[in-house]
Amino acid sequence: MLRGSHLLPITSPTLSSLKQSVFPTLTLLSSRRLSTFASLQTFLPNTHKPNSLLHLHSRTLKRVPPPMTSRFPCPKASFSGGSSSGGEREILVQHLLVKEDDLKLLLELQRRISQGEDISDLAVEYSICPSKQEGGMLGWVRKGQMVPEFEEAAFGSPLNKVVRCKTKFGWHLLQVLSEREESSLQEIQPDDFHIKMQDPNFLEEAQLIDVREPEEVSQASLPGFQVFPLRQFGSWGPDITSKIDPQKDTYVMCHHGMRSLQVAKWLQTQGFRRIFNLSGGIHAYATKVDPSIPTY
Repeated sequence: MLRGSHLLPITSPTLSSLKQSVFPTLTLLSSRRLSTFASLQTFLPNTHKPNSLLHLHSRTLKRVPPPMTSRFPCPKASFSGGSSSGGEREILVQHLLVKEDDLKLLLELQRRISQGEDISDLAVEYSICPSKQEGGMLGWVRKGQMVPEFEEAAFGSPLNKVVRCKTKFGWHLLQVLSEREESSLQEIQPDDFHIKMQDPNFLEEAQLIDVREPEEVSQASLPGFQVFPLRQFGSWGPDITSKIDPQKDTYVMCHHGMRSLQVAKWLQTQGFRRIFNLSGGIHAYATKVDPSIPTY
């Protein structure tokens, strides 16, 4: 499973005409929670703006999961024109961008890549896209996030094959490094979650995560939840996939549903396929479903 470091903040006057929306970020909910996020921010991506080729819909929960350039040694590349394809999947893309009238440079870069040079190294030196700071890495993207010409080429490209395409921003050389099934993040209401909890097979088929602190859990809890306190993120975050299975349905809970939503979004970046955030947290569950659970 692919993992990565975060993308640096990116702004691009060149691409300012694209529709942009701020990626979901792990932010402080209040000054009371400052210490809660101290260790978390050590490991999680910093707040960043959308990648220059992406125009995210405002309701999109998914953030583009961060790439790690050093984890993807690029084989000797070949070239094609690309064609339209792709389904419910995400692709990991890197690219470089040159000006429309800079065909001489474009052909020279193609030649150098075909002779074995790394597209990410060339992106750092020659690309005019701000993603050059990350070796041209755009991260995991899915259909509907990119300008049409780039999307058509990217989703029609075989893995590791360098594709040339032209957009209104210039000429791109892009390479798809990997692909995966698109993940999903949903809110689940307390009453719906309660119904699931009545199924004896549910706890075997799913995994439940409580991100509250131990003192909160001691006041009110639900059966079957593993506790991963947010203040202790440094101890469980870096190797989360060795503790819980990314392929299983994962349910995340906190007090009011805000901290858990942020962790749920982060889990998406770690390759978890289906994630559910308990809407309103354990407080909503106690007030709407089971009044025997203490509120605090």
